[in-house]
Amino acid sequence: MTKISESQTDTIRRRYNRTSSFYDWMDKMIPVKLRRKAVEQATGKVLEVGVGTGANLEFYLPGCQVTGIDFSQGMLNKAKQKLTKARVPVTLLEMDAQHMTFPDNSFDTVIATCVFCSVPDPVQGLKEVKRVCKPGGRIVLLEHVRSENPVLGWLMDVLNPLALHMIGSNINRETVKNINMAGIQPYSLEAYSGKIIKLIVASPV
Repeated sequence: MTKISESQTDTIRRRYNRTSSFYDWMDKMIPVKLRRKAVEQATGKVLEVGVGTGANLEFYLPGCQVTGIDFSQGMLNKAKQKLTKARVPVTLLEMDAQHMTFPDNSFDTVIATCVFCSVPDPVQGLKEVKRVCKPGGRIVLLEHVRSENPVLGWLMDVLNPLALHMIGSNINRETVKNINMAGIQPYSLEAYSGKIIKLIVASPV
């Protein structure tokens, strides 16, 4: 990682540590029904990238073994408070999605919800997702993205520096393009909320 990207990562980490106390309120932008739909597609040995405050933990189905990572200790502290809601074993680790320490082909499912809007190098993070997912495994991404509407897309571009400064996330990421650049091929893509939220299911190979 370059010095510039290290600095960017540290800055975003500090912002998420700061917002962890009220992030559950912000996370309500994702409807519970849609969050459940995404999480219930996870099976087997599961990696949740950017576990955040643990909003997904209660929705994993029995039979899963979940490892949740986040680069913000503040967010992980909040997630620990939700462990009692989980119906499955959960391990929480502080780790950067851009540089995971897991061996190749470690997980049956890799899932992330509203994460790759904040990873400083999203393509690198997605390459790591591909690397740690087993061949034939499943990648589930629930992400908010730049609007395809020209006017709304322009407005999101204008407001993005403010959002990035305040909460650490980009509101205009073109995540589907980033997924393709990482060598991940989606086989299912559903759009919600005026196509700003997308549920993407893919395979690493």
